[in-house]
Amino acid sequence: MTISVLDRNRADEAVPGAMGGLHDAAAQVEDELLPCRTNNAELWFAESPSEVEFAKTLCRECPVRTLCLDLALERREPWGVWGGELFLQGAVIARKRPRGRPRKNESAA
Repeated sequence: MTISVLDRNRADEAVPGAMGGLHDAAAQVEDELLPCRTNNAELWFAESPSEVEFAKTLCRECPVRTLCLDLALERREPWGVWGGELFLQGAVIARKRPRGRPRKNESAA
């Protein structure tokens, strides 16, 4: 979900004013500077580790990145890239593992 399609009334029930504050901050910035508005929203919830890393890279220059990350931590987002960090089950993780079994030897990768 992108910032532009937030249902402010429903989001405000969970954390009063939190998502509304993010929405208001994003409204003060040109859409071209917000990667979540100019790119495919599915990128922030991608299955591919390379696409997740690309989404994290796009967030680096976002003017509302810090607020987005703070609110995602507060809400314990279940998954996706928020504020340039990857969330899984409400916690920030370093990187997404590819699907399937891990290799037995790191040198084979």
